[in-house]
Amino acid sequence: MAKKIINLLILLPLGIILIVFCVANRQSVTLAFNPFQPQDQVLAVSAPLFIFLFIALIIGMLIGSAVTWFTQGKHRKRAKIEAKEAIRWQSEADRHKTRAEEMTGQLPSH
Repeated sequence: MAKKIINLLILLPLGIILIVFCVANRQSVTLAFNPFQPQDQVLAVSAPLFIFLFIALIIGMLIGSAVTWFTQGKHRKRAKIEAKEAIRWQSEADRHKTRAEEMTGQLPSH
């Protein structure tokens, strides 16, 4: 419940600001990919400014996610190895437990 309230308090104003930003930046701009001849229309794209900003934001998020994924790889590998080891130790403990139960079942009763 608290997480929903916090998300609402953060995401609602952020969404409102984003909508106002998009409405205010509807003018068309040209992004030229040829630095030597910016007038060249073959390597230029025209779109509203907020579209370019959204694309830059999405690319930044993807690059950040990829970097995070690769830097945390050693931790995921270690967790995987430790999980396999825990399963192995658990199966060995179960094996010893059943063996001990069999041995106690074979003891003579007084």
